[in-house]
Amino acid sequence: MKKKEYVQFSVDNPLQYHMTGKFVAPSESWIHQEAPLDDFELFIVTDDVLYIEHGGTQYTVENGEFLLLPPRTGPDSHRKGFRPSRCSFYWLHFLPANPYTVYQDTPPADAFSKNSICVPLFGQIPNASKLVVQMRQLQNNLQLGYGDVFLNYESTVILCELSGQFAIQEKRDDRSNYQKQLYSEIIDYVKLNTSIILHVSDIAARFGYNEKYISTLFNTFSGMPLKKFISKCKMEDADFLLSETSLSINEISAKLGYTDAHNFARAYKKHTGVSPSAFRESCAKKMIYHI
Repeated sequence: MKKKEYVQFSVDNPLQYHMTGKFVAPSESWIHQEAPLDDFELFIVTDDVLYIEHGGTQYTVENGEFLLLPPRTGPDSHRKGFRPSRCSFYWLHFLPANPYTVYQDTPPADAFSKNSICVPLFGQIPNASKLVVQMRQLQNNLQLGYGDVFLNYESTVILCELSGQFAIQEKRDDRSNYQKQLYSEIIDYVKLNTSIILHVSDIAARFGYNEKYISTLFNTFSGMPLKKFISKCKMEDADFLLSETSLSINEISAKLGYTDAHNFARAYKKHTGVSPSAFRESCAKKMIYHI
């Protein structure tokens, strides 16, 4: 698909069930026949890959993925296979009882409201096994002779489940994106504040979170404790000041927020294994040898 499309259904009234089933391709040479589509068709693929074209777009729907094809008019109303495969899938035909809306790319915030559901037209199912169980239950109830009203509501439940799974997934994605942004902001804040003594508690207070949350988040993204990163940034600045400036050890220690040169020297040696003076001397020798 060129764009990620969504369809929004009103659920003030249930969807209108038409028919359902499970299909298993008889051979590896099977290809979906060409036929018009005048209602919605939902595919949930459970094995191999379904290759199907609709509306000028070719879809490759793999195991654990779904495809929701809307009805179309004119020459684009047909759907047909474009490549053979030995796939299997559940399918469901239905029509909405109320007008529906198709969105290109991101749907508006109110698309997931108390009286409507919003479903992508194609994608990986977050919890495919649950959808498969519901599709199987729908077919069992059809065979048992349940009436249209029940089948209408059960079809609606299936689409509601699919919508709900994606709504939860998108909230998780939003939260993950926010955490990445927070992680980046912490890095910037630490690097811009090597001139003061920073504690994890200071950073937590700065961003409005508790210390444990900030520490866990940072370690998750970086693989390094935040306390160690703070020290690393300060020592990197120390390396630069020792090698690229003529500032005294006392001046550098003050510039990096230490109370005295002794505390700075002790922290530097603990981090690098050498004293500030020894590091500066080695840098000077390298410059001489280079010349």
